[in-house]
Amino acid sequence: MSKPLTGIRVLDLSKVLAGPLCAQYLGDLGADIIKVETVGQGDETRGWPPFPAPGLGTVFLSANRNKRSIAVDMKSEKGREIVHALAKSADVAIESFGTGVAERLGIDAPTLRTLNERLIHCSISGFGRAGPLKNSPGYDVILQAFCGVMSMTGDQDGGYIRSPISPIDQMTGVHAFSGILALLYAREKTGKGGEIQVSLFETALGLLGYNLQTFWERGVQPPKCGSSHESLCPYQAFEAADGPIMIGVANDNLWRKFCAVTGLSAIVDDIRFRTNADRVAHRKETLGHVEAALQQNSVAHWNEVLTGVGVPCAPINSIAQLLDHPHTKASGIIVDYEHQTAGRLKGVGHPVLINGAERRAGRPPPVLGQHTDDVLGEIGLSSEVIGELRRERVIG
Repeated sequence: MSKPLTGIRVLDLSKVLAGPLCAQYLGDLGADIIKVETVGQGDETRGWPPFPAPGLGTVFLSANRNKRSIAVDMKSEKGREIVHALAKSADVAIESFGTGVAERLGIDAPTLRTLNERLIHCSISGFGRAGPLKNSPGYDVILQAFCGVMSMTGDQDGGYIRSPISPIDQMTGVHAFSGILALLYAREKTGKGGEIQVSLFETALGLLGYNLQTFWERGVQPPKCGSSHESLCPYQAFEAADGPIMIGVANDNLWRKFCAVTGLSAIVDDIRFRTNADRVAHRKETLGHVEAALQQNSVAHWNEVLTGVGVPCAPINSIAQLLDHPHTKASGIIVDYEHQTAGRLKGVGHPVLINGAERRAGRPPPVLGQHTDDVLGEIGLSSEVIGELRRERVIG
């Protein structure tokens, strides 16, 4: 079955997570992704342990499926000529270098789009390409700190906590992905490409939408809420008789259902607890009643009973429990594939189902420079020229 982006060629000049993840999603939808890496080292995440095989760090594996790798020294004139030749026939180019670096390497939007007006150029940065912090390096954890995310994460009396899933990096990749799809659609009407800029800074601000709205209303720093929500109650983790369970009572109808099955009917219409606003105002008392009720039975019991009446809840699973759950297995989101150097591996498939098609891993993440000769041959370089470029260390 032909995939939606079959026939689209992408130059992935990015590294680490946001750009590579964006390119992987395009590849999952059928685009031909040419990952351009530095000679010798390649994408720095190749060196981030653990390693199922040398040069294949697990972060790299997670974001570089369905790509072909070429190793090119873009600091050399001949290396830039190779990238420019590839750009002439590409539909999309993605870069994530520090501000000013793309211009020095000749892979910035004005340079590449002069070569190919149909090209869609996507630039990914930490703090954007303008403003006082445009030259500041940006990693997910830095933006979590700078944009106030860390100031709200964790328990009220606890230390500062980094979200371990790199949400800002990953969401920036999704924003880049959506922008590229939008311009591919627009190009069908205009015949011309365009330029996209996304940054971890603006992604973080976007993710903070309702938190900022609350700050503008109250004018005070939002509190650290741990597993809870400052606007909802009860809406957090609780200890049942044998372990933790997450409860999400997000409206008053759910509160009535919750009380009916947990033995709290006597307080359901108490003026302190009747509405969500009442329960938030009397949070400590509300939580006291809920905690006492939930401690009377097991996680499995409450999960079955509450789910049965439509109250959102979930056991707080470990990663192993998540992967072993029948629902995870039924979803088909986990894919298996064979890697030429790492053997049998698993990965997370593209989290979008199109026309109900079964998810498949496709091309495994490449070894550094694995496809250099093939790709250069496609733009007309002979084996003799390729050999000479390799001897000069222009390619790897």
